[in-house]
Amino acid sequence: MNNALFTSNSEDWRTPPALFQRLDRMFRFDIDVAASDENHLCPRYFTKADNGLAQPWGGANWMNPPYGRAIAKWCAKADEEARKGNLTVGLVPARVDTAWWWKSCAHWHVVFLRGRLKFSNAKSGAPFPSALVFFGIEK
Repeated sequence: MNNALFTSNSEDWRTPPALFQRLDRMFRFDIDVAASDENHLCPRYFTKADNGLAQPWGGANWMNPPYGRAIAKWCAKADEEARKGNLTVGLVPARVDTAWWWKSCAHWHVVFLRGRLKFSNAKSGAPFPSALVFFGIEK
C-alpha cells in the first residue's frame, strides 16, 4: 500500500484504531474480510489475493472495504452473509444516494458517524461522511 495514494480518489482508507478497538470489544471479530498484510485488524484476514468476496465468512466479521465501485459487491456480500446468520460490521461511506446503499445497507441497523472520520492513513478528515452498518442486526 502506498500512503501517497490516499486521496479523496483512493479506495483504501485505514480504520482508525480506537474505533475498531471499541467495536471489537463488543463483537469480538473473527475475520477482517477486506484487509492487507499491512493493515489487518484481526489475526484472521483476507487480502486482495485471497479475494474475500469469494470466501465463506463466518461468525463476527469486520469490513472496511475498498471504497471504489467494488463497494457494492462488498456490501452485497455482507448482506448475503447476514442472511446466513453471520454478523458483519462495515465501515462505509454514508452514500445514501446510491443504489448499493438501498439494496444492501438501508434495511440493517446503521449508525452515522458525526463529522468527518479521520482515517489513520490520512492527513485530514475524510472528504465524505461515514457510517457503520451492522449487517445482521435488524433496524
